[in-house]
Amino acid sequence: MKSDIKYYWGNDHLLIDLGNRIELRIRFVYWIEFLITTGIATILLLRSFRLTQSGLVVAATAGVVLIYLLAAYRFLSRMFYREKIGVSDHHFTIIRQTPFGRRLYNYEWKKMGTLHYKGKDAKTDHPLKGKCFDYFGFDTQERVVQDLHHDGNLYFEYEGKPVRFARGIFSWHAEDLVRMVHLFPGSALRLGEEWKYLLEEIDWTKEP
Repeated sequence: MKSDIKYYWGNDHLLIDLGNRIELRIRFVYWIEFLITTGIATILLLRSFRLTQSGLVVAATAGVVLIYLLAAYRFLSRMFYREKIGVSDHHFTIIRQTPFGRRLYNYEWKKMGTLHYKGKDAKTDHPLKGKCFDYFGFDTQERVVQDLHHDGNLYFEYEGKPVRFARGIFSWHAEDLVRMVHLFPGSALRLGEEWKYLLEEIDWTKEP
């Protein structure tokens, strides 16, 4: 279940906790992948006991244990992924966190490019969409695959490279987020043309 976005105000900074925003159907896919992987590993483990050489049994068992560990790591990292944003007068920080650690990415406002709300990448409908003989739901499957590899709904360029963040953030979430972020860098925060329609009530030419 998606958690609410939380804002933590400091004297000279703002921490925005986007929480865990993984859709239910994506969680289901993660569960299926985990169960299939561990199921195959269990079958291999049971068959390894039939080997006659002890060295092969040990090697096979070690390999299966490694598969278990990798499957658990992959599953937990994706299921409990959280994203946070730190904002100060000089830096914009993206924090990506899992049960196994967290990574911080710091960006200077003056080097950041225009901030865009991208949303989900455009996808061409599958030829079988809406057809009565699309028994296997190919179009739905393609959309699930797209969501699995979705990097975020907001992006900007930094030193010539695109930076995407804010997975699962819809336009109304993005509006609130940008309103809060704008209080720190002021005019240093440049917005794409699409924000004119998302934030009609704000005059971005004025300093906060």
